[in-house]
Amino acid sequence: MSDFEPVPPASVVLVSGASRGLGLAIVADLLERGVKVAAFARTVTPELEKLASKYPEEAHFGSVDVTDEKAAQAFVKEVEARLGVIDGLVNNAAIGQDSLHVHTSSDRIAQIIETNLTAPLVLTRFVLRRLIGKGLKGRVVNVTSICGQRGYQGLVAYSATKGGLDAATRSLARELGGRVLVNAVAPGFFASEMSAVLGANQLESIARRTPSGAMTTPEDVVPTVRMLLLEQTNINGQSIVIDGGGSI
Repeated sequence: MSDFEPVPPASVVLVSGASRGLGLAIVADLLERGVKVAAFARTVTPELEKLASKYPEEAHFGSVDVTDEKAAQAFVKEVEARLGVIDGLVNNAAIGQDSLHVHTSSDRIAQIIETNLTAPLVLTRFVLRRLIGKGLKGRVVNVTSICGQRGYQGLVAYSATKGGLDAATRSLARELGGRVLVNAVAPGFFASEMSAVLGANQLESIARRTPSGAMTTPEDVVPTVRMLLLEQTNINGQSIVIDGGGSI
């Protein structure tokens, strides 16, 4: 029998890209369950401000661009001083793509890669260094996309970043040896600004081909994120697809 102790539920969770949509839904869900939550986005929305006033002791929000490494690191230190050591991280911040690859500028490709792949990896490294340095265990959930596993026109650079984050999830789980559980959730298409590039006809086609007959919603994804952060589990290094069966 192994004497290895399981990873406890996360008690202080940092969520990036939390101003709206899935990120906001994750923040609200965790706060409702008594978890201390720190969150940042480029803009602190009225929805986040409302949560901050409702949970003044448990919430800490800030305006941070995930690609600003120094600002992100300063925010992590603020969170530790106010809420405690971060032992749960949700990498949700991302930007979309709205052009065919042949029409996407080099600067735009670099921006997508920096925001969706480089910045989450850098933030994860910083959080893990501080966590492991204190001899603690934790959990990481990367929000990727079905685009990282299937091809869709107009989303080449975006898909590359999400596929890269899926691959990083597997390697990091192996590297950390069970001290930190690292998993990904790969949602199908949301009816959102980010999926607008596909156009109404393509979105309708995706919905028709999906066995559930509907696009993915934040409410579909939140329970899995919650489970990966809070429940006792041996799930590690996995990318869990949540798309109503559209990719089967």
